[in-house]
Amino acid sequence: MLDLDRRELSRASGIVATAPKVFDLLVYLAEHRERVVSRDDLIAVVWGGRIVSESTLASHINAVRKAVGDDGQQQRVIRTVARKGFRFVADLRETESMAAAAAPDAEPTGTVEVPALASASALPAKPSIAVLPFVNLSGDPAQDYLADGVVEDIIAALSQYRWLFVVARNSSFTYKGRAVDVKQVGRELGVRYVLEGSWRKADIRVRITGQLIDATTGAHHWAGRFEGVLGDIFELQDQVTETVVGAIAPQLERAEIERARHKPTESLDAYDYYLRGMVWLHRGTREAIDQALPLFHRAINCDPDFASAYAMAAWCHCWRKINGWMTDRPREMAEGVRLARRAVELGKDDAVALTRCGHALGHLAGDLPGGIALLDKALVLNPNLAAAWFLGAFLRLWHGETDEAVEHLTHAMRLSPLDPELYRMQAGMAAAHLLMGRFDTASSWAEKALRELPSLLLVAATLAASHALAGRTAEAQRALDHLRQLDPGLRLSNLADWLPIHRPENLATLAVGLRKAGLRE
Repeated sequence: MLDLDRRELSRASGIVATAPKVFDLLVYLAEHRERVVSRDDLIAVVWGGRIVSESTLASHINAVRKAVGDDGQQQRVIRTVARKGFRFVADLRETESMAAAAAPDAEPTGTVEVPALASASALPAKPSIAVLPFVNLSGDPAQDYLADGVVEDIIAALSQYRWLFVVARNSSFTYKGRAVDVKQVGRELGVRYVLEGSWRKADIRVRITGQLIDATTGAHHWAGRFEGVLGDIFELQDQVTETVVGAIAPQLERAEIERARHKPTESLDAYDYYLRGMVWLHRGTREAIDQALPLFHRAINCDPDFASAYAMAAWCHCWRKINGWMTDRPREMAEGVRLARRAVELGKDDAVALTRCGHALGHLAGDLPGGIALLDKALVLNPNLAAAWFLGAFLRLWHGETDEAVEHLTHAMRLSPLDPELYRMQAGMAAAHLLMGRFDTASSWAEKALRELPSLLLVAATLAASHALAGRTAEAQRALDHLRQLDPGLRLSNLADWLPIHRPENLATLAVGLRKAGLRE
């Protein structure tokens, strides 16, 4: 008996303990029993498309067989089809509820019962979304192609997030022109979230509204509106796509984090531990990073091929270096580099992994060109990933590409104006304007970032230097006092060990400002 609501497998002897991915494998195979399921299908749904070794897949298939009383010799339930994949071959009887299945007069059968399997698709292991066709409210059916083009672009852009399962256009467009119940759509397409919207045109002006809904509860996570002028239709579609995707991607991550926080500890899998780690990572404090790093390691222990977990763990070490929190600097630097390089090996097509490990390698290994190359590749894979824009900006800033860094930071803030890491973008803006000699602008950005995270060492140094260079002695002294509290060991002599600033004149700007503020050699 498979109870999808309770996520339980039971046999005559009682409940059978199954790991989350083993249960998901069994459900997916049973659900698609009419065909042979390929290894790629299983990896895409159960592992969210991450790289999985043959031995990992084989061990999970063996665990599924053991759970249902089968084995590789008999293959009475799960049959291996050579060079093709696997197929669920046992007889099935579907029931509407567990109560009906447990009726006293029910006759025993040798079959497996799967509640509501015919009417609902199992949710993938990773977050999932369907983008429904936008409703054309303009009164002109000839305008449908414009609204449809926007939706297709949004689907394509969301598909570039490896952590997100996006229903294909052909499936979501079957609901075009129909009044739909979002919960029903979620059940039929097997998704947790639905994005729906409308399109209205008046003369040459266009107004598009959208809302992100949790299909399991009906709760609204985001609603927004975009207005533009019909000139270059492709440019308009690009602007709408960028705005919508930039807004909802962080909302999806927040919703998933909240879901993982309320999940029972005994049922957590690698992705849940990863999400819990992200909660702490976004907070940015020393205590938060101390909480985040073990959670990323737990994710790695659950899934040794989880590239993003390695990258985030490496980035925790990077953040410790940036803020002067390392206690065993050589060991922690080496460990961060090891984790980052492993993330590169596993995540060659994972934009999130390449973003964090590229930035970490720039700081921990001093490889600015290599780090920039990884971040540029991340942007090719996903041009709407705000973190790739602002972390790439930092490496460009240290490499001496100051104007480009400001452009990247500006684009990141436009992409994700409510980003949980906005203070890092503000910190980048402050440092960039300091190196460009715009001391008033630098101090303004630094004060914004410090209000969000007072423990950010780079911002404290930028604020002290910019005030000193602008001749604001009292403000510079207060900022330097705060800097000394954050890192008593920071000196002019070790600035180059702290930040990988490539150009001597940029390092000199920071050093002169801090010297004027009162930092010792």
